[in-house]
Amino acid sequence: MAQTVLPFEFCPEPIYTWEQLQTMLSPVFLEACEKSIFLRTYVARLPMDTIGVPEFHPKPSRALGNTEHQNFIYPIKEGLFVHLYPDPSGARNHYVSIEPSIVVNTDHLMPRIEERLVHWAEDIGRLEDAEEKRAFLLQLIDTLCTTAKMPTNGTKRIDKVQVTPAELDAIRYRVLRDKVGLGILQPLLLDSNIEDISCSGVGHIFVEHKIFKSVQSSITFVDHDDVDEFAVWLGEWIKSPVTVRNPLVDAILPDGSRINIVYGREISKRGSNFTIRKFSGTPTSVLELVDFGSLNYTMAAYLSLMLENGMNCFVVGATASGKTTLLNAITAFIKADSKIVTIEDTPEVQVPHANWVQESTRSGGGEKKGSDVGMFELLRAALRQRPEYIIVGEIRSVEAVVAFQAMQTGHGVMSTFHAASVEKLIQRLTGDPINIPKTYIDNLNLAVIQSAVRLTDGRAARRVLSVNEIIGYDPITESFSFLEAFRWNSTTDQFEFPGYMNSYLLEQIVAIKRGIPPHRRKEIYNEIKRRAKIFEKLHKEKGITDFHEFFQVLAEARKQKLF
Repeated sequence: MAQTVLPFEFCPEPIYTWEQLQTMLSPVFLEACEKSIFLRTYVARLPMDTIGVPEFHPKPSRALGNTEHQNFIYPIKEGLFVHLYPDPSGARNHYVSIEPSIVVNTDHLMPRIEERLVHWAEDIGRLEDAEEKRAFLLQLIDTLCTTAKMPTNGTKRIDKVQVTPAELDAIRYRVLRDKVGLGILQPLLLDSNIEDISCSGVGHIFVEHKIFKSVQSSITFVDHDDVDEFAVWLGEWIKSPVTVRNPLVDAILPDGSRINIVYGREISKRGSNFTIRKFSGTPTSVLELVDFGSLNYTMAAYLSLMLENGMNCFVVGATASGKTTLLNAITAFIKADSKIVTIEDTPEVQVPHANWVQESTRSGGGEKKGSDVGMFELLRAALRQRPEYIIVGEIRSVEAVVAFQAMQTGHGVMSTFHAASVEKLIQRLTGDPINIPKTYIDNLNLAVIQSAVRLTDGRAARRVLSVNEIIGYDPITESFSFLEAFRWNSTTDQFEFPGYMNSYLLEQIVAIKRGIPPHRRKEIYNEIKRRAKIFEKLHKEKGITDFHEFFQVLAEARKQKLF
């Protein structure tokens, strides 16, 4: 199975006393060490004379990703911690999960514990509720282990595993991690800063981090048999077994994360591999995206007007460009009393609205014919549910036909789509296998082009490259017309507004819907400015960044006719 290999020489005994640590660590770091014994032990055993003293950050900020020497420790869920340590070669920095089991060796004890737990295997397996299983396992461990000294004078020996208090804590942690959680991967799932977890075969597991980008974890597989064994265990854990006959598995973890497993060397030359795309608990808000530089307040104000007035919108870009993140963020602009239906292969779209119907496709998996339910069927069903907006997680094929039919019948439609530009978007929509009639394309009002970019200082970032208004199709010239309302200037890393005083959608559709007479339609740009100032005030003065809080503020503002 997988092993933990640290990127530095970890001392078997503490190097520093508590008194010495008090002179070396920051007050907030000391407070964390006082609350967590295993963190204090970990730090005391670090060779800080050679690797340096790590900085402790209770909540790591995006700015840390730009620092040159990234030697940081920060907390994650369930009382665990992470140590980000720089790679001397400058390739990928190291991601070390700080767990109780990392400072206390229980490898010699776990086989004995596992051997005894087998007697309760059926009882453990019957428990579906995670909390009930957790409580039962803790009870069993307390029954099987003792910290009391065992008798040696001929007294009848109690069949318990003798452990130290530190070993008992580490055993409790390991049993719960492996029996209730996802084993050695569990700490990675508990870190909300992680977006993707991937194993390419033998070697380290790699992590895509929101702040520190691509890093390698301390979890590693020594040989192909280890990876195969873990892939089989993963399949059993998610109740979608992988075998030689069924080597490909896609599934959803209990927390909503998406997992893909490829088993064996017959179809993967580097052997078994797996990828987990983490499910984000709380979506990133528009104001957070402004913080990250993905868009600005004026663009947010523009999009708020568009979605408030039922415009159809596709967020377009390549894989891992941030399409779904942006789509989730801008759903906060849809009126709070709207009914929304989301349709996806894998649930990733999150909306803050109470009247939300969440639907996902189903694969029959070899069951009786006709048990599959695809995007096409769900979209057709959604048209009968009278939603204000239908949000499709990703449009790939013929389901686009139904989506455009929905647009024509007055339903608002939002989706993500794989394309690099407006031209490529239209080519894919009108070409095989989608084949949307060219005269239907103007039912799509907005195409927001999102991309992962490299800034002039070398940093990787995500930016809205452009916001485009689809105007129409000329059958005589067989050409499409669209207007670039916003565009990103790669040289200055600023957003330009070429659609100012020139927007087709704002002047010809939104202004009319808001009751502005034709001779005063330019007043709609004052509303863009006003909303941009409101967003900036909410963000900078009120400190609002949370997705749900932002949505509630907008909902209340609309009730009071302020928005």
